[in-house]
Amino acid sequence: MIRVGIVGVGNVASMFVQSVELYRRSPGEPVGLIHTNVGGYGIGDIKVVYAIDVSRHKVGRDLSEAVFAKPNRVPRLIELPETGVIVRMGRVLDGVAEHMVEDFAPSDERQPTLEELADELRSYSVDVLVNLLPVGSREATRFYAEVAASAGVAFVNAIPEFVASDPRYSRLFEESGSLLLGDDIKGQLGSTAVHRALASLIAMRGGEVVESYQLNVGGNTDFKNMLDQLRLYSKRVSKTVAVATTQPAPERAVDRIFAGPSGYVPFLGNTKVSYIYIKALGFMGLPVVIDLKLTVDDKAMASAVLVDVVRLAKALVERGVRGSPGWASSFYFKHPPEPARSEEEALASLYEKLDELGIPVEPRRLPAWMLKKPLGEDPRYAFLRR
Repeated sequence: MIRVGIVGVGNVASMFVQSVELYRRSPGEPVGLIHTNVGGYGIGDIKVVYAIDVSRHKVGRDLSEAVFAKPNRVPRLIELPETGVIVRMGRVLDGVAEHMVEDFAPSDERQPTLEELADELRSYSVDVLVNLLPVGSREATRFYAEVAASAGVAFVNAIPEFVASDPRYSRLFEESGSLLLGDDIKGQLGSTAVHRALASLIAMRGGEVVESYQLNVGGNTDFKNMLDQLRLYSKRVSKTVAVATTQPAPERAVDRIFAGPSGYVPFLGNTKVSYIYIKALGFMGLPVVIDLKLTVDDKAMASAVLVDVVRLAKALVERGVRGSPGWASSFYFKHPPEPARSEEEALASLYEKLDELGIPVEPRRLPAWMLKKPLGEDPRYAFLRR
């Protein structure tokens, strides 16, 4: 059993909680999962036992009700049983922007101290605390990271605040004997993953990215929250650097790439629409232009990765891994401590380290050209020899 705590019962939390229940009920239908087994754990081994929010619409309610409370936009995809997990009042800090006060509706309940929250994490035997606060929650993210470190609990930072990639926090978790993974969850087939794959392909094929942008619009509170440009700095850095690091000279490429949220369209609801443009130079310096529109369920993309990451965190803690190991985050996050040049490189590094630690993971998602066995010897590709 992996006992998970959630900070921020918003749209991602709603999708995450529903997806865990859905896959638990249908263990024989793992469609859409990146890995069915991580460290011996399946989706059904995940259990949310603790949740924090600051909204009066959610605090004091059972988690099964709170995930559907306003202003959440994720639809009711499955009927959730009562969990017995009552959403706890957290600290507001900078988690609520001025223009989001009406939406987030902060409760006037007493806000707990760091020590009180750390004691609660220990009393609920939380294994992994997941940060799902709104973008721009710089102070609040660091506060909850310190809560987790104080409690000796693994911390997954799913938002674009740079803690896992900050050596100071890596040392903090090393000293506290716990684990830190992050920063900024990279969706399963989201805009950054697709943008990186295309940019990586161009570099692999000898081309050069001349200029590129990624413009994202959506209709949930995440996008409304990001109308405040002051809360967007780290988000844009995270997404832009994630694409630039696929190039041979990322320090030069970063000035020619723009990626980030660009608009709030209420009727889109939880749908995110991304417009990706890349101009590259190919053979003899002739131009190649890629113009792409991507439409996804924003929070399903994040949850597909979260169900992997919480299992990975539990398995790593059990093997004594501490601090903020970059190889554990590079495949799953946009701004990890050690960026990889491609998704294949990041996944290969992850598998290599997990093999060294004796942590099983299935199925293996490496493409054929990166397998140790020649293509013709791999039984998974026997159909090619018929």
